Parts: sequence; structure tokens; C-alpha cells
Amino acid sequence: MKIDGRCHCGLVTYQAEIDPELVAICHCTDCQTLSGTAFRTVVPSIAGSFKLLSGAPKIYLKTAESGVERALAFCPECGTQLWGTGTGDGPQRYSLRVGTILQRNELTPKAQIWCRSERPWVGSIGAIPRTEAGPNR
Repeated sequence: MKIDGRCHCGLVTYQAEIDPELVAICHCTDCQTLSGTAFRTVVPSIAGSFKLLSGAPKIYLKTAESGVERALAFCPECGTQLWGTGTGDGPQRYSLRVGTILQRNELTPKAQIWCRSERPWVGSIGAIPRTEAGPNR
């Protein structure tokens, strides 16, 4: 599936090919900290298909517990987290942040990963009261 993505302010735009069957919710502690919430929804690009269309993201190099280095991209203007990728040579796979993909309504998660780090309340989200808009504060 061909997708288009962008940051919140529109400075950084991209396109890629993905397999919608690979959309996953990641509960790892890095995703929790970096996203500022309990989990992040991601999908890998098909290797070599990613294309930056506009803007120049800021890159943050993160070393995982395993010692593997990851390049994490975000918009230097609005701060939107866009993707993560390896730092090696050859065609890269980009772990795209589903919230930045324009076709996100078509991307239903098919798996959950790093569940050992899941916040204990995540499974009960359906029981929490809901509203169609934010609070009147």
C-alpha cells in the first residue's frame, strides 16, 4: 500500500510503501518515553521504498539496550516524531509513526509487541468513560 505522511505543521513530508498487515502497537519503554504516552503505533516501510518529499527532519541517535543504534527523526519546527531507522548501509526499513500517515484510518493494528512493558491499565481502556470532544476547562 502506498502511503503519504507528514508532521503536524507540514514542513516534513514523505511517502513509502507498507504492508498494512504489519501495523503494530509497541509497548516498549522507549516508545512510552519518546511518545509521552503508554504506547506507540508503528508500521515498517518496505525496504528501499521510503522517500523524503520535503523538509529536513532533525535526527536523534539512540542506542538500544542491545547496542543497536537507531536514527529517530522528528520535525525541527513542531516536534512531531516521524520515524525511526537503522544507521547501516543498504536499503533501509523505516518504522513509521502511524499517527503521521494520512491514510491512518485504514491502518488497524494487527499485533502488539514488547508487552512485558505494557502499562497495567491499558487492557481496561474500553471501560473508561468516553466523550466525543475534550473537556470544557
